[in-house]
Amino acid sequence: MTESPVTLITGGGSGIGAAAARQLLDQGHRVTITGRNDDRLRRFAEELGKPAGLLTVAGDAADHDTVQAAVDATVKEFGRLDTVVANAGFATHDTLADGDPAGWREMVLTNVLGPALLIRAALPALKETRGRIVLVGSVAGFVHTPGNIYGATKWAVTGLAENTRRMVTADGIGVTLIAPGRVETPFWEGMGGLPEGNLLTADQVAESLVWAIRQPSGVDVNNVIIRPIGQPV
Repeated sequence: MTESPVTLITGGGSGIGAAAARQLLDQGHRVTITGRNDDRLRRFAEELGKPAGLLTVAGDAADHDTVQAAVDATVKEFGRLDTVVANAGFATHDTLADGDPAGWREMVLTNVLGPALLIRAALPALKETRGRIVLVGSVAGFVHTPGNIYGATKWAVTGLAENTRRMVTADGIGVTLIAPGRVETPFWEGMGGLPEGNLLTADQVAESLVWAIRQPSGVDVNNVIIRPIGQPV
């Protein structure tokens, strides 16, 4: 167990992050999950029977000290760090014309600053293991929609992924951007229900994420765009 791979997932208490954590644990990985809601993290651990290979760390993914502490706690608990997954994020579901700028600030910090802080904090440990960085972006980071501030944050994540790859590939670190389309997750809370049409499940997106993590040494899958059948854009 001490040699099994270690992954840190931000926003790991629900949705895609929780699904990825379950799948990795089932495959023998050790996993740290972070999230703002300590009760949610505790319930998730209890649902899984509090496995020895799971560490939960409560905190804000957009706070430098919190992110650094999560990385440090992971290395202290498990002795290494092989992969980080920048999954924490949310949408305000509004536009430039009708949105609340107060909400935009938190969204931009979580969706853009958060992944950057995780990369910065994890780099020394990932260089030692020649590990991987996975950024959860969105189809909204590849297509334009009118006035979409959330989409702009995901365009930033798309750029961050390639900029990071160019910085770390010589160190043997892989970088993968997972860009899902519409997914059946808590993302849609506050929108009056799920959108019409086919949706991916969190487990389906997590399967792509885990597939990228488990690529052979020396293989770097850079961009994975995954949509449900029937989503035209």
